[in-house]
Amino acid sequence: MVDGAHLIHDWNAGGEVLSPARALSFDDETLRDGLQSPSVKNPTLAEKIEFLHLAAALGITSADVGLPGAGERAAADARALVQEIVAARLPIVPNCAARTTESDIVPILEIAYHTGLPVEIALFVGASPIRFFVEGWTLDDVLRRAERCVRTAVAHGVPVTFVTEDTTRSHPDDLRRIVGVAVRAGARRVCVADTVGHATPQGAARVVRFVAEVIRAAGGDEVGLDWHGHNDRGLATANALAAAAAGADRLHGTVLGVGERVGNAAIEQLLVNARLLGWFAADLRGLAAYVRHGAAMLGADIPPRQPVVGRDAYRTSTGVHAAAILKATAKGDAALADLVYSAVPASWVGERQILEIGPMSGASNVRHWLASRGLDTGEEVVARLLAAAKRADRTLTDDELASLVAAGP
Repeated sequence: MVDGAHLIHDWNAGGEVLSPARALSFDDETLRDGLQSPSVKNPTLAEKIEFLHLAAALGITSADVGLPGAGERAAADARALVQEIVAARLPIVPNCAARTTESDIVPILEIAYHTGLPVEIALFVGASPIRFFVEGWTLDDVLRRAERCVRTAVAHGVPVTFVTEDTTRSHPDDLRRIVGVAVRAGARRVCVADTVGHATPQGAARVVRFVAEVIRAAGGDEVGLDWHGHNDRGLATANALAAAAAGADRLHGTVLGVGERVGNAAIEQLLVNARLLGWFAADLRGLAAYVRHGAAMLGADIPPRQPVVGRDAYRTSTGVHAAAILKATAKGDAALADLVYSAVPASWVGERQILEIGPMSGASNVRHWLASRGLDTGEEVVARLLAAAKRADRTLTDDELASLVAAGP
């Protein structure tokens, strides 16, 4: 709880108590699902290794390091990443994606054998009627493949997360049988996947509660429950939080939400929201470095208005907002200044509140800008800079303001 929180009435709290059933953890899907984005580049191995180090430093406890069955490069990179985790003793558990085929499972088993680390297999299969129809599958086909593949992996000593692809459009009777088979075959976790971003928060919560009941009925009291969601309706972050509140104990996400089509839940948003909700207590001051590296390695832009990490997240040139932030600062409480016009404390993620000058600014903005640079804050220079800002059609840059100060009356 930050200072000043007692001054905020939290309408998000109260009523039904909603929180994850177990300690909440996060699975970073950037190096697998994130790379499926049609607009990113494939990073170098060195970039992927640095990314894993930054993710581990944030308290992200597992990461998908690829789909080795996709080809030689995918297999080689996945093996090298697992080797790095072992060599650097990173506190992060690697997993690899696999279809329900032995040709996908075998390369992962080989990585586990050669590195000495039991790499988790995220074994996925479509579970919805539309997938069955398009693929020409029957439910019996899927049940046989699921049971055979889970048992094969478990027999070789590697943990299995069984992923029901397109769960949020799957029939409950089919899910009951598919999930039940996987749990009884030895899967340690089950993943509910909103593969096409179909769910709403209410739907996410309902399907998670349903699958949790199925897991328990199959004797899986110790089986974990994941949520993996896409952002086609713009609801990925909200859905993931709803899933956690309904019982999911591991949430999947990618840096900046990059991924197939319009992407996944943005993991930086999941981390910050989980901390705000009291579900997660890791130090997030390295979040900006993690996101910047992720964006650079993928060749992706960080949108200025991106929540938490965008350039505009903690900037304001609005006079009313700036005046309130400065009054809070004057009370000698930095945390108060972080909260008065922000739901996310900038200090949590290694940032600070930035006050700028533009058409919507007031004299407080100008005085602050001048004082923070040790410049004259007399009425003449304040009025001159403010008049220039009011004539402008955008926020003025520091260089433009400095030129106005230097030009004199």
